Amino acid sequence: MENTCTPGQIDVVAVAAEDGAMSEVVSATPRRSARAFRKVRIQAQGRTHDRKRFKETCETVVVSVHGGLLLLKHEVDNGETLVLTNPLTQEEQECRVVYLGEPLEKGQRVGIEFLTPAPRFWGIEFQSEPSASNIN
Repeated sequence: MENTCTPGQIDVVAVAAEDGAMSEVVSATPRRSARAFRKVRIQAQGRTHDRKRFKETCETVVVSVHGGLLLLKHEVDNGETLVLTNPLTQEEQECRVVYLGEPLEKGQRVGIEFLTPAPRFWGIEFQSEPSASNIN
């Protein structure tokens, strides 16, 4: 059974994980694609907040056609460009940091957005969502 989220569901999970309580967050913008809770080991490279180059192997928490949520040991700035490499396929994708969680013992949750959608980068199939024109 595939663990996919409906648009907006990841917001609820993120809040629950941070404060330990379930509280619903309504996203101001609709999600562009379905999300899947999936641990995928990838390599991330870029620059830290103090501009030093880094390369590390990390894991995803949530993935989508348009990006994902990573757990990074290096601290990066919002808006920073990273290059992700899937070690199974050697495919590379450039992405932009769009969310920074609080630094934790395991690392920092970092939300990334691909510069171009990459539906096959994570190695899973995403369900297509109905468009607004198909909804009654």
